[in-house]
Amino acid sequence: MNALSPALTIDPAQYEMVAEKVRASGTSFYWGMRLLPLERRYAMYAIYAFCREVDDIADEPGEAETKRRQLAEWRDELDRLYAGAPSHPIAQALAGPVARFGLPLEDFVAVVDGCEMDGRNEMVRPSMAQLELYCDRVACAVGRLSTRVFGELRPRSMEVANATGMALQLTNILRDVAVDAAIGRLYLPDELLTKYGIPDRDPRQVLAHPHLAAVCRDLGETARGYFKASDAAMAECSRAAMRPATLMKEMYREIFNKVEAEGFVPRDPPVKVSKAFKIWCILRHGLL
Repeated sequence: MNALSPALTIDPAQYEMVAEKVRASGTSFYWGMRLLPLERRYAMYAIYAFCREVDDIADEPGEAETKRRQLAEWRDELDRLYAGAPSHPIAQALAGPVARFGLPLEDFVAVVDGCEMDGRNEMVRPSMAQLELYCDRVACAVGRLSTRVFGELRPRSMEVANATGMALQLTNILRDVAVDAAIGRLYLPDELLTKYGIPDRDPRQVLAHPHLAAVCRDLGETARGYFKASDAAMAECSRAAMRPATLMKEMYREIFNKVEAEGFVPRDPPVKVSKAFKIWCILRHGLL
């Protein structure tokens, strides 16, 4: 367990601001966060609000240079946060959680760096090494922050964060191949595309290639390996502390299973988890 600073004093207006960002996003992560005690829940809402804020910079239409400048402003804001003088409302909401749970600056910066990779349109047919770096920045770094908030720092806790982050982000990529192609993104690695004789960089042309499902199937095996690694590491952690992470992972495992059942054939709209499954998952992993 990590040593904590004194308990948070939570401003109701700040709490509602970050909670509303989570609710409005429609993320499945909301239900995992809801399982947490108030101060840990608030911390997770604040982390998610930050991630949403910088991710929106990368995803909204606009010039790459404008996005680069806006993300650079967030790096400066993070420096102000850790210097004790944040100015952005979300950074102000993060101040208490950062102190309470010992959240490291480098993981927040990693999220900004990952969003910059999207903002600069780097994620078109990346190398496998680039893809792994991207996943570490936008997903594993969030997992590492979350693990500290959950209060679960055991020898294999960060293995859980890293493996789960990779599994979830690769599942996102496999689910959203067609959706991403429509906005000019192609996260599938160059090595696999080359292996199956797909030379194109235009995501729309790749989407039409008859061997695309084979590429996704191979990347699916990589994702499956990360799910297994997460399961093995999580078995040595506190079940109660990691309950939110388990809930999130099982919802994404269901998405992975659905994508696999459809033969890894990309489609738009992407597969979704049913409301009935979400309720079952909340009952199974959230309450029992």
